[in-house]
Amino acid sequence: MVAAGGGRNVTDLLRSWRGGDSRALDELIPIVYDELRRIAAASLRRERPDHTLQPEDLVSEAYMRLSAGNQPDWTNRLHFFAVAARNMRQILVDHSRRRIADKRGGGEPKITFDETLVGGDRPLELVRLDEALNELAKLDERKVRVVELHYFAGLGHNEIAQLLEIHTSTVGRDLRTAEAWIHRFIVDDVTTCEPGSRIQAR
Repeated sequence: MVAAGGGRNVTDLLRSWRGGDSRALDELIPIVYDELRRIAAASLRRERPDHTLQPEDLVSEAYMRLSAGNQPDWTNRLHFFAVAARNMRQILVDHSRRRIADKRGGGEPKITFDETLVGGDRPLELVRLDEALNELAKLDERKVRVVELHYFAGLGHNEIAQLLEIHTSTVGRDLRTAEAWIHRFIVDDVTTCEPGSRIQAR
């Protein structure tokens, strides 16, 4: 992906940004804004229409977090979008935690895991998903990255395989295994997820 007018490509800008060139981020954002907004819209696609967070707000908050944090060793544009998606996930979870804090006292509904949970108007479920992903990351971080990239960033299996440098079939297996583990974590008693039991990559 190359900037308009023959400018530097996304990867070059990311590396310049990490090297301390703050102007590189200003040059980068207009290039990647549409893709960031697509990721934000995907994350918010099942929120209620009058939700206080709109895609533009999510992009702005993610931008601020990216600007304020330590820069990773950027490898390519997909890596950037993966990190942006992870930031958006955390923004949504933080927002959901605040909503839960404002609505203490109600009974907890039954929770299931499917794609409608991600970005849905169900703050408790999104927080439980975040808890499940954090626990899964202790056992197998790659599978968490696959879930984030698929559900939050909206990447296809081929893009995920390219980014994580694994085979496309491994992406599918990781996704199915992670979904099953997360389902068990958030639906069944947490003790069914035995501590220290690592999910084997197949």
